[in-house]
Amino acid sequence: MQPGGGGAIRVLNVAEKPSVAKAVAGILSRGSMQSRAGRSQYNRVFEFNYAIHGQACRMLVTSVTGHLMELEFEDRFRRWHSCDPADLFHAPVRKSVPQDKQAIRQTLEEEARRCQWLVLWLDCDREGENIAYEVIEVCTGANSHLNIWRARFSALIDREIHESVQHLGRPNKLFADAVDARQEIDLRIGASFTRFQTMLLKDAFVIDVTGDGRNLVLSYGPCQFPTLGFIVERFWEIQAHEPEEFWTINCTHTSDEGTASFGWIRGHLFDYPSAVILYEMCVEEPMATVQNVRNQEKLKYPPYPLSTLELQKRASRYFRMSSEHTMKVAEELYQAGFISYPRTETDNFSPNTDLHAIVREQVEHPVWGSYAHRLLTPEERLWRNPSNGGHDDKAHPPIHPTKFSRGENNWSQDHNKLYELVVRHFLACCSQPAVGAETTVEIDIAGEQFTASGRVVLAFVPTTLTLDSGVTRPPPLLAEADLLSCMDKAGIGTDATMHDHIKKLLDRCYATKDENTRFSPTNLGEALVMGYDEMGYELWKPYLRSMMEADMKSVSIGTKSKSEVLESCLQQMKACFLDARVNKAKLLDAMGIFFARSSRPINETQNPVQAVRPCAACRESEMALKQRQTGEFMVGCRSYPQCRNVVWLPGSISEASVTNQVCPICTPGPVYKIQFKFRRRDIPPNFDVDHLGCVGGCDDILKELMEISRFGSRSQAATPARGQTPNGARQGPPRQDLHTNFRPAGQLNNENPSSMHSQGFRSTHTQNPSNASDAGQVLCTSCGEPCILRIANTDANRGRKFYKCQDPGCGFFKWEDELENAMPGGRRGRGSSRQAPASASAGRRGGVQARGRRGRGRNADGGMFVSATGDTVSGCCFTCGDPSHFANACPNRR
Repeated sequence: MQPGGGGAIRVLNVAEKPSVAKAVAGILSRGSMQSRAGRSQYNRVFEFNYAIHGQACRMLVTSVTGHLMELEFEDRFRRWHSCDPADLFHAPVRKSVPQDKQAIRQTLEEEARRCQWLVLWLDCDREGENIAYEVIEVCTGANSHLNIWRARFSALIDREIHESVQHLGRPNKLFADAVDARQEIDLRIGASFTRFQTMLLKDAFVIDVTGDGRNLVLSYGPCQFPTLGFIVERFWEIQAHEPEEFWTINCTHTSDEGTASFGWIRGHLFDYPSAVILYEMCVEEPMATVQNVRNQEKLKYPPYPLSTLELQKRASRYFRMSSEHTMKVAEELYQAGFISYPRTETDNFSPNTDLHAIVREQVEHPVWGSYAHRLLTPEERLWRNPSNGGHDDKAHPPIHPTKFSRGENNWSQDHNKLYELVVRHFLACCSQPAVGAETTVEIDIAGEQFTASGRVVLAFVPTTLTLDSGVTRPPPLLAEADLLSCMDKAGIGTDATMHDHIKKLLDRCYATKDENTRFSPTNLGEALVMGYDEMGYELWKPYLRSMMEADMKSVSIGTKSKSEVLESCLQQMKACFLDARVNKAKLLDAMGIFFARSSRPINETQNPVQAVRPCAACRESEMALKQRQTGEFMVGCRSYPQCRNVVWLPGSISEASVTNQVCPICTPGPVYKIQFKFRRRDIPPNFDVDHLGCVGGCDDILKELMEISRFGSRSQAATPARGQTPNGARQGPPRQDLHTNFRPAGQLNNENPSSMHSQGFRSTHTQNPSNASDAGQVLCTSCGEPCILRIANTDANRGRKFYKCQDPGCGFFKWEDELENAMPGGRRGRGSSRQAPASASAGRRGGVQARGRRGRGRNADGGMFVSATGDTVSGCCFTCGDPSHFANACPNRR
């Protein structure tokens, strides 16, 4: 650095926290500083004189409080229901100073206008570099002529701070870009999946994990969910474990010198007869002969220098401290100057580090001071330079003590424990390996080998020789130290953020932790993972996030650009999101295993509730509303193809969606009502196109529309049946409908014509056409083809027989008893129509006169009725056969 000459220059120094600003100012000023308030009451400004490379400087030291800016969506995308969650993968974002930090921004702008230099004292990692560029943006906005410098330090001690300010560098834009990429990826993925999950599930189920279900947020995080996946996967391993009994032979020998236990070389056998045979052989020839004695030196090497991850793992194992609390205490020790920066991935010391000086500071401690003194004594030959762990984040050294303490008055027990852990670990990594001697004895009994470590005996008869049994045990739940190791190996998060991801799982009630720091998933956490697992996606696995972390590292070293990483990651995750949304039924099914359905109203834009009722066939799944590619709607079992239970709905339906309204009549329930929209041209004019219906059997309107759709709707008349050509010639295989116990109209068996299936819809039944030929064939008056004989099962005409054309598009219909009464000699070859009685009464939604104006079918004068579109249509009443009205308006209905 080449500072300019002349008078004193004004230098604005910005630290990451108020406590760090105060510590830096105190060290550089040696206590002779002035303090004044800034715009923010928590971020004061300290002033003092200092010289950098002989250049007189007026130093102004202030601070931010972590990130100065927040990345967020533009206003029109910030409300949950303002857009499709998929739009968040490309919606505009902005990075700006939030309202609660405007006072800090004003302080920086005011001070920057009067300064020539800006020195950034942010933490020396990627996150700190990103904060540095946020400060740069604010300060250069007020003064574009600032000379910008970067101070790099790892401990708030005199030596480090003075050396740092005399060796200023430049900020690293690549580090900042890597964090920008991570922030944008996490924002877009997290917001889209969180909105999707929450809007889909929270109102559909009773999820009382927070005490206020209405404010429940089912968050998704690209690091948080793989972390949850480790917990759930171990939990599933435990659940899937089946204990298996095994047998082992144990051998012990007791002498005057003590008891020696020998382990069986085979370990154990799962086959009982084989184990018994080998045991009996040993009992019959119990003489044990020593075959081999090995004496060897065992070395226990010292640990690698302490990284953040290792600090968290050891604090969890030794003290049962959570990773989050460990980092909180470590941060406080660092800010007080007792340990180095606690967020580091580095586990090797630089050759320039004065390790002896660090040890020398601990000599006066009453507990480990004597050992520190021995380390520094050459005659003891205990010193060994620390091993290289192979990791270096190029930002901070390993965690080590920076100031001696016997324990401060304001320290808690955890502060003392963590400080002791850091000191002892540092002393251990500077020590020679521990040396031990091990003697291993191998013996033979009847051809079976046993081994033990301990005394040497040439030959003996075992005091006890037993055949013992045991059972295999499942692996234990993941402890916090093990979870951290899993995250580290998979590349989930960084050493400085892993504890945050674990804390979010606990805060979101996705997992719980016991007193032994072992994790179990909650029902909510397990259901979410199960849902994504059933989809076949690995959103709960670490692979996707591991690739993202590798890409962000590539950005930090310049091998990939920020835009390149953003494009590839977001494109991949958007494809996963769209697929997950298409398969959301899997998520609903998984939630249904653990939670009861809610009666709260569902968000209309999401419309997540698709289940209609429990399936009475398999009794394991639910009947759900589905639409086939042909446009037909049905209510089918979700367990298809294992369960083929299905109810076909009228073909005149154009739209259908399940509501949250439960039918108070139908059982077994709950039976959710469906909002139908019918095509006007396919239903009689006295019916509404919008209908809130129930498929449980109580809905007469829906039953009538099903009859109309099956026996004469316009859609059937206008469109050839599947597999047929317009002229009636059948092509290809017949249609195979999916139905078992639940059958739609017209599919009950003839053996019980009066029965009602479990959905409650009554219908007609097909009679064998051969029955018609016994008394003379009835031909259709429209197409001349032989008719089929059927038996009605409606309330008004149960058991009454009628003839109908085989062509579903033809509207011919005639009651059998009418044909018999009309012909003295029996049935006629062709049917005839009958006038409606003058006493015809009004139907459910309109009378016969209304039908005459906008009705359908042939009137009494032989003219064709037309629909509202003007198309001619055919049809007749299924109760009396009169073509001038329909069954719902028939005067013969009871």
